[in-house]
Amino acid sequence: MTESSAQVRVRLEAAELRAAMWRNNSGALLDKDGRAVRFGLGNDSKRLNDVWKSSDLIGIVPVVIGPQHVGKVLGVFAAAEMKDPATWRGVTQSDERAKAQANFIETVRNYGGIADFCTGPEDFRRMVEACRKG
Repeated sequence: MTESSAQVRVRLEAAELRAAMWRNNSGALLDKDGRAVRFGLGNDSKRLNDVWKSSDLIGIVPVVIGPQHVGKVLGVFAAAEMKDPATWRGVTQSDERAKAQANFIETVRNYGGIADFCTGPEDFRRMVEACRKG
């Protein structure tokens, strides 16, 4: 399975879990006048993007919570950074890109969202189920 096929499988798994995950393309292109136009969540500048890269998939996971919210469904921000299951071994000290992606994941978690590196639907399901269990 490639990173691309893993991403498709995670999006299908999200649908089964009644969650929504959307592709977050990120990068920069030059316009007709030669000016850089940046796109993608949080890709405000090259300097920021060097240390904080948003995940491949961004979405919302519905969660029913606490007594004060009985019966209401709240959306939890979710991010999945897709990795090729054949080659992904985790963040290494020399992998600046993965470290910047880990910084984004940590930011999402610090604000109460769920985020992680995923190599397939099993990783995503684990992340969602942990959130829903509390």
